[in-house]
Amino acid sequence: MAHDLATLLATLRHSRALAGKKDIAQAAAILQPTSPDAIRLGDDCAAIPDGDGYLLLASEGFQDSFVRSMPWFAGYCGVMVNVSDIAAMGGRPMAVVDALWSDTSDAAAKILTGLHDGARTYGVPVVGGHTNMRSTHNSLSVAILGRARHLLSSFDAQAGEVLIAAIDLRGRWHDPHPFWDASSALCGTDHVARLRGDIELLPAIAEDGLSRAAKDISMAGLLGTALMLAECSGVGMTIRLDDIPRPAPAPMERWLSAFPSYGYLLTARPENADAIMARFHKRGIASSVIGQCNGTQRLDMTWADERETFWDLAQTPLMGFAP
Repeated sequence: MAHDLATLLATLRHSRALAGKKDIAQAAAILQPTSPDAIRLGDDCAAIPDGDGYLLLASEGFQDSFVRSMPWFAGYCGVMVNVSDIAAMGGRPMAVVDALWSDTSDAAAKILTGLHDGARTYGVPVVGGHTNMRSTHNSLSVAILGRARHLLSSFDAQAGEVLIAAIDLRGRWHDPHPFWDASSALCGTDHVARLRGDIELLPAIAEDGLSRAAKDISMAGLLGTALMLAECSGVGMTIRLDDIPRPAPAPMERWLSAFPSYGYLLTARPENADAIMARFHKRGIASSVIGQCNGTQRLDMTWADERETFWDLAQTPLMGFAP
């Protein structure tokens, strides 16, 4: 099949998921802290200095259409995606709270069962929240508290570092949504232990000083996540699409639009890359160096023998969190 990199990138550039990340700029313009010592906006979690480390605070909200069509999975994702945000910052989760609106008690029960199952899987207690079973709609948001000793941050990628992708390919699609699920599809005590051990890789990498910058691959997809990381750090990147870990049957466009249950981008000094990837490989998680950070503020892509610019942050900011 012939490659058409320009068409692929144009499709991703104008995707609804990436447009949603642009909307963050409007909120940032209103909420941007004025104090030089304030917590930086733009990371996967707020990192609040606390003793010898940081408290991590994050939240996720879910589209009503998703909650209505897949209530159990929406509840499960309420824990799963928040745990991923904590791990992406080099932290360990402590507890979650939820805010639930539903139009019937039956709908609420399905959502809450998913939330309970996710909490049990990842070992994170649900310690409170808000419940309304007499609403006109079904909506869910979940917030999480965690703690980190050493941070992985969106603001610390450096020119000259390599970009590493680590993605669990042992999953399945949740059609019609772009979710690659390598978490809820599993069951049994052994799988629960494995999932918790996989999450532990990120704080261990941070604490061992192998990386200082990471993001979990979000609804913006792999390239959108790389774009957010590059913007916050004020760097550019060259990414080789051929080197991205990908399930064999997945077309490139669909995979680059996917939201994996376990997927991270990390940057590291070249001499630390093998040690980082070895940790993921030891646990059966696909990992490879997919590119390099540079000082251009552009995201350039290569695919086979083609090369195209995906985004120029110097010309078009995304979220407005540039240094």
